[in-house]
Amino acid sequence: MAGAVEVARHFPFRIGRSAAANLRIEDAGIWDEHLTLSLNAAGQIEATVQPGALATVNAQSLDQGRLRNGDVIQIGAVQLAFELSPARQRGFWAREGLVWTGLALLCLAQVALIYWLLN
Repeated sequence: MAGAVEVARHFPFRIGRSAAANLRIEDAGIWDEHLTLSLNAAGQIEATVQPGALATVNAQSLDQGRLRNGDVIQIGAVQLAFELSPARQRGFWAREGLVWTGLALLCLAQVALIYWLLN
């Protein structure tokens, strides 16, 4: 599964061996419900490890804690890279069109003013 990408579209997001897990991993050292990702009241993503299961985040032991972009989670023999999805950029075609139209009207007004002043 090296290099595979899994997107958590809803929370809680469960990681483990069971068929009910959102991310099913059957490697050595993985429990049925090993790790759960959830949103806290502040909108931050927290990881909660099942009692008795072992997990580390950036080589620090973890029972429950907040995840940050770029954290490396190790459960059993598996390493998971936690990353936030890139934000989609909205199109600016309407604003760009208005700016170019305004610039064109300004240029036409200047040409008309010069023509009026010379006559």
